[in-house]
Amino acid sequence: MQTLKGKKVIVTGGGRGLGKAVALLLAADGADVAITGRNEEHLKTVTSEIEALGVNAAYAVFNVDDEAAVKTNIDKLVAQLGGLDILINNAGIGNMGSLTDMSSADWKQVIQTNLFGAYHVAMAAYPHLLQNGQGDVVNVSSSAGLKGGAGMSAYAASKSALISLSQSMMAEWRKQNIRVITLTPSTIASDMSITAGLTNGDPEKVLQPEDFAEWVRDILKMNRRALIANGSIFSTNP
Repeated sequence: MQTLKGKKVIVTGGGRGLGKAVALLLAADGADVAITGRNEEHLKTVTSEIEALGVNAAYAVFNVDDEAAVKTNIDKLVAQLGGLDILINNAGIGNMGSLTDMSSADWKQVIQTNLFGAYHVAMAAYPHLLQNGQGDVVNVSSSAGLKGGAGMSAYAASKSALISLSQSMMAEWRKQNIRVITLTPSTIASDMSITAGLTNGDPEKVLQPEDFAEWVRDILKMNRRALIANGSIFSTNP
């Protein structure tokens, strides 16, 4: 296994939920971590928690669906970190609703954030990973992208498209020593899933953000000759 100590990491959507858990765990393993999001107060709080672990930290406030802002801020964070080794492409929204209830504007926004947002961030990070000579991109999709369901048409479609994008990215970038990993977690007790009524968050039965973070960390620590191209994680008995 390889060490994460000294690695330079960017986690999108790092102000809460899965992104926060991943950012803190990678920092605990010695990585320097920058986080992004839309709520500056959340980002400030998590950045302070990262710094308390004895590593370098930074944050930037922007929407991932704004291509120009993504490019500017990813470049800025890479400069602050002193390089880039790992991108955790986690930012997304979970707007739910039936096909007849959701407006076309809301439907398009889910696609814009969850698909184009991940695309914008990956493309902004790619030159830095290429300059580094190697790197890792973890694209966080969802089990909803493997099988759609009632009340989640936009979300499932966005996550399904992200799976295909990520697999194409893996096929193109692996020869450049960039591992692209597509993850499809089932329901996790995050603020988003609890608010949407997808789970009651019972820690005795339902996956917690810390479980997801441990999974991501362990995948990243694998020897670079190994690539987990696709992976799913589910609660044992929800």
